[in-house]
Formats: sequence, C-alpha cells, structure tokens
Amino acid sequence: MSTLSNRDPVIIVGGGPVGMTAALLLARASVPTVVLEAEPNRTPIGSKSICVQRDVLDILQRAGVGDAVADAGVTWYRGRTFYREHEVLDLTFPEVPGSAWPPFVNTPQSVVEMLLEQRIAGEPLVDLRYDHRVTGVEQDDDGVTAIVDGRKPLRGTHCVVADGSRSTVRRALGLSFEGHSFPDKFLIADVRVDLGLERPERRFYFDPPWNPGRQVLVHPQPDGVVRIDWQVPEEFDLDAEHASGVLDARIRKVAGDAEYEIVWMSSYTFHQRCVPTMRVGRVLLAGDAAHLMSPFGARGLNSGIADAENAAWKIALDRDGLAGPGLLESYDIERRAAAAENLRITGTTMRFLVPSTEEDRGRRLEVLERSVHDESARPLIDSGKLSEPFWYVDSPLTTRPSTVDYSAFPREPGVPRPAVPGVLCPDVRLDWGMRLREYVGPKFVLLTHQCPLDSAPSELLAQPVPLEHADWDGPLRTVLDLQPETAALVRPDGYLTAVLAGDDLRDELDTALRRATGWCDR
Repeated sequence: MSTLSNRDPVIIVGGGPVGMTAALLLARASVPTVVLEAEPNRTPIGSKSICVQRDVLDILQRAGVGDAVADAGVTWYRGRTFYREHEVLDLTFPEVPGSAWPPFVNTPQSVVEMLLEQRIAGEPLVDLRYDHRVTGVEQDDDGVTAIVDGRKPLRGTHCVVADGSRSTVRRALGLSFEGHSFPDKFLIADVRVDLGLERPERRFYFDPPWNPGRQVLVHPQPDGVVRIDWQVPEEFDLDAEHASGVLDARIRKVAGDAEYEIVWMSSYTFHQRCVPTMRVGRVLLAGDAAHLMSPFGARGLNSGIADAENAAWKIALDRDGLAGPGLLESYDIERRAAAAENLRITGTTMRFLVPSTEEDRGRRLEVLERSVHDESARPLIDSGKLSEPFWYVDSPLTTRPSTVDYSAFPREPGVPRPAVPGVLCPDVRLDWGMRLREYVGPKFVLLTHQCPLDSAPSELLAQPVPLEHADWDGPLRTVLDLQPETAALVRPDGYLTAVLAGDDLRDELDTALRRATGWCDR
C-alpha cells in the first residue's frame, strides 16, 4: 500500500478527450485528479475525430456528457459506396433494441473536448491545468511523480498518460512505438455547404472520375458542415493548389454549384503503431499515446475513450485497497489486446484502400470491378469496418463457464456477439426509469432473481438489480436468459464478467469478484 492517502490525486498527462474522460470517470468514483495539459489554452480548430460509436456515448454519459455530445452531433444511419460512376453499396445501420443511442453520432472532437471541459469546470475533484508540460514521470513504492517543465514536481498515487501521438512521457519511459507509417497522403477539409441531401449519410468514392485512381470520403457534421477526405499524390502542396484554383475545382466536384465556405483544412498521413506495454507500474498509457491506427472505421478516439474507462475503475479500486496484484496488469492485457484487434482490422482496410503490392492492387481492382454487376463481391469492399467494443473473453478477470465453447464464436467485426462473460452487457431500461448502462460503475452490479449478498463485500457492489424490475421486452430476458436461481455480475465498465448458476451463489459470487478484481487467476 502507498503511504500517499486517498486525498492525493491521480495525475493525468494530457487534457484531450481521453484524459478528460478519465478524470471525470475517476471523479465519479470520488477520486481527485490533476490534469496537466502542455498547451497554454484550448484551440477548437478542425474536426479531427468525428465519429462517436453508441457504446462510447454510454461511457461519455457516465462521465456526464453523453447527452450533450449526442445532441451536438449529427446522427446518420446510411452509408453509400461508389466505384467510379456506379453505386455498389447502400448500407443502413439498424437501431439496437434497448439502446438509448443511434449507431453513430458525428460530433467533432473539438466539440467533445469543449463539452468535457465545461463539465470539468463544475467538478471540484478535477483540477485542469494548462501550460503544464510533463517531460517525464518517476515512480516508487509510494506513488508517481510528474516532472513538469519549469514547475515544481507533482506527486500522485497513479498516472494516466494521454498526451497524444507524440507523447513525451512515452519516450521518457523508454517505450518503443512499434509499427509503420503509410506514405500515402490525404487532404482533409471541413466545408460548410448544403449538399441537398434529404437525410445525413456517409459517402465513400473509390476511383471517382474527379479523383482518378484514388478515393474520397464525405461525412456529415453539425452546423451544415461536411468533412471531405481526399487521397492526394505524395507531392501534394495545399498552398499551391489553393493559389492555382485547383482546390476550388476539387471542392466543386463534391459541392456542385452550391455556395461553400472552407472552415478548416489540413493534410496528413496514417500510422499503425502500438507500445509494447500499456502499463509501467502505476503508470497507464491510453489513447494515441499508446496506439495509433488508420482513421477508417473510427477506431482511434472510440478506443481511446474505452482505454480511459478501463483505466479509471481499476485505478479507483487499487487506491481503495480493493484490487489484487493482477488488476492493474489486466489493463495492459485487455486494452493492448483491443489495440491489436483494431490494428489488425484497420491494417486489412489499408491494404484495400492503399494497396502496396501488385497482388493487393489486383485483388482490389477485381473486387471493385466485379461489384458493379455481382452482388456477392460487394461485401468484400473494405472502406473501414466501423468501431465496436472489444470483448474480454480471454481476460484473467472473466469467469468463463465451462459449458460455453468460446472458440466457436465469430470474432469478425459486425457479427453479433452472444451475451456471455467477457462481452459488453446488453442495455435495458429498469422500471424505476434508469437504464442499466447508466447504473453501472463505479461499483460492480449484480443482476439477480434473489439477493445472495449475506457475505458478499458490500464495498465492491452497488445495490443489486432484481431482474423482475427489468424491462422484459428488452434484451436481458432474451439474450442473457437468466433463469431462476441464477445471477449475473457486471463490471464497473458494463462488461458481463460472470454468470452464477451453481448450488451456492454466495460462494460463486465471492470467487467471481476476487477474480474480477485481480486477486486470483482463472
């Protein structure tokens, strides 16, 4: 146990969406934080990440801003894909029964940051400090010390490193950033224009006549703005294209004759990288400081916010002396596995979008040309498999029932997961008005037909949820299929971690809680 007390803060390096989300979730668990941001102030320029996935909106709601982020954004259900002059895919994303959110909401990162900062302004447990550049961290058995450039070092019990892709702390820790970068260049533009669409939709163009051999992505944003991403040549020069009028012609291919206003523009390249470990003692790395991936599929910001929640509940229990030796280590096990899956999926997408070998180029061309007339080829088009939660069936925190064959479950994105331990628990509205996803965290939640709590550690458990008070038209009844004499244990981040169905539910609950808090192996 640290000699620091629970009055001492957790240090968060980086005041972006990942760092601020972590701070607000820790505040929900009554943990004070100090957020150290290197920049002197926030500059809300450019859309950056825009696509927020429905389950991440639940995390942001637990941080206090989910409704605001959803209300500030644009909801879209339709994605259309074109090859040259042909429309080859038209997908509609269905509503999920029991969910409070649409599949995706496009809210610019700058707006998400503004809403998080407004929430922090009213949260006394979060101290957000600008112009505090952290150059390194030191740690001992008692806690962590942040070395702040030109200022007095700051002590805390733990540290969350969320200072972005050029992380100073990652380098100071001596961690490599293994992977590779793509030479292909993209131009991104936020353009205010009325495209005359009846409803917002995402459009992806492969090899359009007005950007031959390359691709263009168009995403809706709030306030009449669209986000346009063009693949451009390596020698692309934004200033020269602007001066020559070529940029106007490029935008006109999307905007037509409509009046438009350029809100923001930038060019960028893609990276696929990950640290060898996301945990060094009491220091946990999150978001772009830990992993970078292609933005096609919207897996960057969404996975970073999931990192923040995973780190927050584990740090909170560790500070309270309720965590076993394996809980902090499970952060690296779970979230680096999630990063690896995201990198695998986005890597496959990039091989289709920007093929680097003759074999990949030939396969892409064959799929696209065949898709014009052959419906069976259309599912092979890969413009980015959209973000979804990772599942922790292989985590040491998960109690895997011996009767379930996990190897038989599909692992590909977009395929429904069965509601078994390790999977994000389905949402449901309770009869007192709250949704289950709102009820979870910062403690564990027990879903039960009875209350086997006589000897259970109350400091880990919230008030149990009697299943007779759930909305039985929702997914709990049909998906979890909890029979009488059974119960389900849900982690503070909403993941189902155990289904209890033995003769002695009290003993099973105790064992599942010990496993889920890092006190024992599977």
